Amino acid sequence: MVEDFKTAAAEATGIYAFVVQGMRTAGLTELRKKLPGSKIFVGKNKMMTLALGKDEESELKENLHLLANRLRGSCGLLFTDEPEDKVVNFLKNFVEMDYDRCGNKANETVVLEEGKLKQFPHSIEPRLRSLGLPTCLQKGVVTLIKEYTVCKKGQVLNSNQAKIKLLEKPMAEFKILLDSSWTQPNDFKIYPRHGGSHEEIAGSDNEMVELDDEVEVLDENEEMEGTTEEIRIK
Repeated sequence: MVEDFKTAAAEATGIYAFVVQGMRTAGLTELRKKLPGSKIFVGKNKMMTLALGKDEESELKENLHLLANRLRGSCGLLFTDEPEDKVVNFLKNFVEMDYDRCGNKANETVVLEEGKLKQFPHSIEPRLRSLGLPTCLQKGVVTLIKEYTVCKKGQVLNSNQAKIKLLEKPMAEFKILLDSSWTQPNDFKIYPRHGGSHEEIAGSDNEMVELDDEVEVLDENEEMEGTTEEIRIK
């Protein structure tokens, strides 16, 4: 893996350091799909720093140690030959929505209103009831017999509440915060940060993973940010 990492670094004309906000395996996989020909590594920051070179004497390329020393928290590296403006614009606008997990904080209040839940087949009614929803079947239609609050904004989701996927309500936002870049011949750049800092979204320093293989989620307890106060589903 380390040799593959060094090879990718040696061959790429552009190397971009980024921080992941709302770490999700699905988000990383989708990111890779939309950047064909590029390589993405996430994970063990110390290993990546040493592989790139932590000082002028050990760096693989001139000025690359400046980027290497910025790797901390839930971060990753993108190796690509795409033009800088294209990469920056793409990462700035890349957002994937996903379903939240147990242990995460809800970024909005979700309320189910009393009445028919026509989005669900009758066969799922026992499952909804087992999750704590006050449901029954009325003429073969799943019906909520009273208003039910699934979760409140800021509340830590339990295992039942985290099954909001059943309600078809994505709550988690996967974003890429571009930190810095190295581009040929030896240009190093730091980008303005919007939406957080390394310290604010620092995560664990787990095993390095390259996305040609199975992706390892770095931090499943990433707190999501949201602006919607309440969602009511009929």
